[in-house]
Amino acid sequence: VQLQASGGGLVQAGGSLRLSCAASGRTSAMGWFRQAPGKEREFVAAVRWSDGSTVYADSVKGRFTTSKDKSKNTVHLHMNSLKPEDTAVYFCAARGRNSPIISSMPNQDEYAYWGQGTQVTVSS
Repeated sequence: VQLQASGGGLVQAGGSLRLSCAASGRTSAMGWFRQAPGKEREFVAAVRWSDGSTVYADSVKGRFTTSKDKSKNTVHLHMNSLKPEDTAVYFCAARGRNSPIISSMPNQDEYAYWGQGTQVTVSS
């Protein structure tokens, strides 16, 4: 499975951006992670294909939403009310075919496929 991420860019604080990630094959869930300079990669959000269940990191709850477009095998990350601390390289990732339990979805070790990162920069 190959993942192709798009979107990202430079935006002012308070603005919005949308990231998209298209998968070339079937997966059970797709997640978003980010890595800021000098920091470890962290979980942002994830969506399960089977029922659309979503999970979010506390730092983005209420500001970010992830959605799936099953017809295009694509997920989106809608980022609103962006803050400078959201600046990072964002990665999309996908799980294998076995539908995951919700509690495991933030665990990046469970993701078998990774897309290239896309830079999001939020200026103050």
